[in-house]
Amino acid sequence: MITRCGRKAVFSMFVVLTLYGCSSMGPGTVPRDRVDYSNALSDSWKDQMLLNIVRLRYADTPTFMDVSSVIAAYTIQVAGSAGAAGNIGVSSNSTTLPNATASVGVVGGYNDRPTISYTPLTGQKFAKSLLQPIPPEAIFSLISAGYPADVVLLTTVRALNGVYNRTASGGTRRPSDPAFFPLIDALRRIQASRAFSIRIEKRNDDQVAIGTFASRPLDPEVQRDVDFVRKTLNLHADNGEMTLEYGALQRDPSELAVLSRSMIEVMNEMSADIEVPAGDVSSGRTYASAQLAADASPYDQPRVRIHSGMKPPSDAFTAVHYRDTWYWISDQDFTSKRSLTFLLLFFALAETGVVPEAPVLTIPVQ
Repeated sequence: MITRCGRKAVFSMFVVLTLYGCSSMGPGTVPRDRVDYSNALSDSWKDQMLLNIVRLRYADTPTFMDVSSVIAAYTIQVAGSAGAAGNIGVSSNSTTLPNATASVGVVGGYNDRPTISYTPLTGQKFAKSLLQPIPPEAIFSLISAGYPADVVLLTTVRALNGVYNRTASGGTRRPSDPAFFPLIDALRRIQASRAFSIRIEKRNDDQVAIGTFASRPLDPEVQRDVDFVRKTLNLHADNGEMTLEYGALQRDPSELAVLSRSMIEVMNEMSADIEVPAGDVSSGRTYASAQLAADASPYDQPRVRIHSGMKPPSDAFTAVHYRDTWYWISDQDFTSKRSLTFLLLFFALAETGVVPEAPVLTIPVQ
């Protein structure tokens, strides 16, 4: 027979199983959710940036939506059953022994119901992020942190002390000044030899970025690069330092005037090289891409190669659908992937000068 103790044991087992599931839910979701939401946010930023580059090529309005918070809430659902059966009594001439059976059933599950907050980029924040030039100190801080100087300057700078970069917009190309590509080449080699550094000083109530070439003895090749940069940029400060300022032309020999681009300029530059469908050009929906000269420098090549077609490859780095066409960046194109990643960094730097904190992720269990 099922005794009172037996019924208590069945009920206790049911409670233990239920509570065990509740207690292990919270900690177990943290590693998985952190990776999953991080990947989802990263992919969505790449898609959004690519889509806005395509929109600019078609004279469409860029639109940005920021993910301000992610709250992953879980609801646990548990259903259970318990039962018992057996011979409560037997007759004196029966050969059947008394017996009792008990059964317990537990069915559980959980629902993931995330709450995601979106904030459209509008007004002052839109103007600051897209229209304001990227701060020169932010550009050179990236270089000081190890990002390739030639790639960073080629993407973000229009001119250094009046030496102009190339531009491409609206189907036309303006070639760079003859000294610009050799200049960023030399800066890349100087960077690789660790002969350039930057520091931030506070002067009066302002923060000033100071660039410095190494004062130690340098290899002859590196010293030639340093001399070339100083001569080309007219840098003749006695202490070897230069003050970074925004502008097209320097005011004195100790100043490096950086005419930096805004985010919208950088995106327009990249949109000019999209491989758009020929039908869109002939119908007037967009302009034809400018053709490169036969003797073009490698620096004249598109910074980001964006392909178009009816269907993207399954392993595309990022792909978006705009109107009737797919646009994508190949996962085998390292240069384009790196440039798009830089663009996302520049987007953050244009607004604040530092990379912003990621959205907060909390996981309450109900």
